[in-house]
Amino acid sequence: MSNFLPNSLVKKLGVNPLFDTAAFISVHEEGKRATAIRLNPRKLKECPFSDNRPVPWCEGAFYLNERPIFTLDPLFHGGGYYSQDASSMFIDHIIRKLELGTKPVYALDLCAAPGGKSTLLNSSLHPDSLLVANEIIKTRVNILQDNLTKWGNANTVVTNNDPSAFDRLPGYFDVMVVDAPCSGSGMFRKDADAIDEWSEANVKLCSERQQRILAESITTLKKGGYLLYSTCSYSEEENEDIADWLIGTGNFESIEIGIDDSWGIEHTKSVKHAAHGYRFYPHKLSGEGFFITVLKKIAEQSTFNRKRIKPEKSDVPKGIMDAWIVNHEEFFPFIHHEDVYIFPKVYENDLKYLQNVLYLKNAGINIGKLNRKELIPSHALALSNVLDPGFQYVELSLEEAQNYLRKENVILENIPVGMKGWTLAKYKGLSLGWIKVLPNRINNYYPKELRIVNL
Repeated sequence: MSNFLPNSLVKKLGVNPLFDTAAFISVHEEGKRATAIRLNPRKLKECPFSDNRPVPWCEGAFYLNERPIFTLDPLFHGGGYYSQDASSMFIDHIIRKLELGTKPVYALDLCAAPGGKSTLLNSSLHPDSLLVANEIIKTRVNILQDNLTKWGNANTVVTNNDPSAFDRLPGYFDVMVVDAPCSGSGMFRKDADAIDEWSEANVKLCSERQQRILAESITTLKKGGYLLYSTCSYSEEENEDIADWLIGTGNFESIEIGIDDSWGIEHTKSVKHAAHGYRFYPHKLSGEGFFITVLKKIAEQSTFNRKRIKPEKSDVPKGIMDAWIVNHEEFFPFIHHEDVYIFPKVYENDLKYLQNVLYLKNAGINIGKLNRKELIPSHALALSNVLDPGFQYVELSLEEAQNYLRKENVILENIPVGMKGWTLAKYKGLSLGWIKVLPNRINNYYPKELRIVNL
C-alpha cells in the first residue's frame, strides 16, 4: 500500500479486480505530469512548440514533451493557447459526438473559474452560440474574466452568482456544464495539499454539496438539453452515485459517448441505473484524475418567458464602431461605467434578461472609453477577434515583445514611414496590446496590472 495516498481510497479503487493498484500507486510516487495545451482556433492554426503530439480526444490540443515557461511566451499572453490538463479536454469530444457545434446553442458553464472549460466551449460550440460562464467565488471570477478576454470572443457573459440564481431562468439553456467542487483526489499529483485535506468525511460533504448545486440550478436546463457533469475525484459518491441520483429523480437519462479503446479511458456504469461514466486515471493515460458523465433532460420543464423588450436609445455615438470592428453591423454598443461594450445584436434581449436576474461581471467585449466622440481603445479590444484585421500594427521580435509585456519603454527602429496613432503590437502575427506612435516617442499601453514583473 502507498505510504502517502489515503489507504481507504486505494482500497476502494482496488475492489475492482481490473484496477491496477500497483500502477496507480507507482504513477503517483513518480510524480511526473503531462503538460498539454489547447490552441485558440481563432488565433493559432499550428502548435507553436515543435516537440509535441496530439491529444487524441480534443481537436487542436497537444501534449508537450517538456513544460515551457509560459510566462516567457508572448503567444500565451495574447491568448493563442490555453494550458489545460488533457483529461478535461474530453469535453471537446463530447460536444462533437452530440453535434452541439452544428448550430447555435445557449450554454452555461456553472462553476467556470479559472476558465479552461469555458474557453474550450467558446471554441467547440457553434461560433454564434451564447455562453454564460459563472463563478460563485468573487476572488476567482477575475481570472475567469481575464482568460475569456484573452480568448477574444464577443458571445460570452461572465457572471458571479450562487448556482441557485439560475433557477430564475427556467428552461433557458441547451447545454449545462457542471465541473463540481469535489474532494480533489484526481489532483493528488498536481497538488500535494489535496492529499492532506482528503478524507471520507469530506467526500460525503462534497457529495451533498454537489447535489445541492444541481438541485438548485438544474431547472435552467431545457427539456432535451444536455448536462455534462464532471469532477476531479475518484470517489463513486461524487461521480456515478450523483448520476444515479439525477436519473432517479425521473428527469434525466444517461447518454453513452463512443470512445476509442486505445485512449485508455475507463467506461463505467453506475450501480442503480447503469449510467455511463468516463474515468481518467494517470496510470492509464497522459492526464490527471477526472470523471465525466452526460445526461439528457427528459422531463417537462417550464420555460423562461422571453418577452420582447423595447430597445433603449443608445448613448454611444453613431459610427463609433465603424473604424474598429469588423462586421460591426452584427453588434450593438452600450455604455457601462464609462466604458463602451459591444455584444452580438442577435442576443440583445438575452443580455437584458440576464441583467435582470443575475450579477454580471462582464458581457461581450469592452472596446474602450469615450473621449468626447473618439474611442480610446481597450486592451480587451486589442486581444479580441472582432477588431478589424486591417488595423495597423508593428511586428515585434521576441525580445521586443517581452519588453513590451514588462511595460518597458518601446524602442523600435522599423516603424513604417508615416505611421502614427493607435497601433497594435504583434508577435508572430498575434496581437499583444496597444502602443501609440507619437512624433518623438512610442507609448506602451499594456495594462499595469497584467505586466510581467519577473521575466
